[in-house]
Amino acid sequence: MTTEAATKKQGVLFALGAYGFWGFAPIYFKCVKQVAPLEILAHRIIWAFLLVFVLIVLLRRTDRILPVLRNRSHVLRLTAATFLLGGNWFLFIWAVNNDHMLDASLGYYINPLLNVAIGMLFFSERMRRLQLVAIAMAVTGVLVQVISFGSIPWVALALAFSFAIYGAIRKRLPVDSITGLWLETAILLPIMLVYLFGIADSATSDLSANPMSLNLLLVLAGVVTTVPLLCFTAAAQRIRYSTLGFFQYIAPSLMFLLAIFAYGEPLSEAKLITFIIIWTALALYSADSILFQRRQRKEQQNRCTQEPAL
Repeated sequence: MTTEAATKKQGVLFALGAYGFWGFAPIYFKCVKQVAPLEILAHRIIWAFLLVFVLIVLLRRTDRILPVLRNRSHVLRLTAATFLLGGNWFLFIWAVNNDHMLDASLGYYINPLLNVAIGMLFFSERMRRLQLVAIAMAVTGVLVQVISFGSIPWVALALAFSFAIYGAIRKRLPVDSITGLWLETAILLPIMLVYLFGIADSATSDLSANPMSLNLLLVLAGVVTTVPLLCFTAAAQRIRYSTLGFFQYIAPSLMFLLAIFAYGEPLSEAKLITFIIIWTALALYSADSILFQRRQRKEQQNRCTQEPAL
């Protein structure tokens, strides 16, 4: 096996690890279901902050922090992105532990199509015909549920929009993923510390009164946050970003299967119809991406063969 092939294989394994980890993450949140969602979020922020800082020190990336903090525009945009991410994390935890995992799955299925729409509206990216059809189908799927069944999939839409807008802001920030995650947790850390140790008054907010097993699970929130991000970063360094995009359907698919077969969430007719339309839209979107990549490779090969030898 060549070095390039080995690198690509590693990239695929890291991508499977990242999206598989995110797909199975609801199992962890179900294990700490007795803890309030905001408390779980607080632990996620606190322990991720500490764990990522250790990683930054070990990777010798501390010099990347100050340049970001010295740029007021970057700090303001990162702060806006941070609160979107924090809201997304909180809503996801709430959805999982209140039997709305199917809605969370739907939200992350919608997200790639929403990213395409945002790219066209705000980044002047050209949208191909099949991409337009896919987005129109996604909108139709949501409207069918609203008009025919009188229910708005607000959890799915809130998760999809918050994460898509967060991604759009982060796309234009010259901050790597690990440094960015640490700064995001650092921004939220004071709020979470005040809440956990000054405001929260639930039975689980007093760590000294909790069983050791529960406290260990809460500390693992930092691992649940950090490990898949590291796998994602490693995958992005080894395989094409467009290829990596095809792995993103693993996470919502695993959530969908967990919701139905492990936790018994009811799949209503309204949700099923919406899912089928979204799945069809994603199939079109994926087919368009594959065809576009093939055309690009073919054009590149043709240019190489037509170039005169020196």
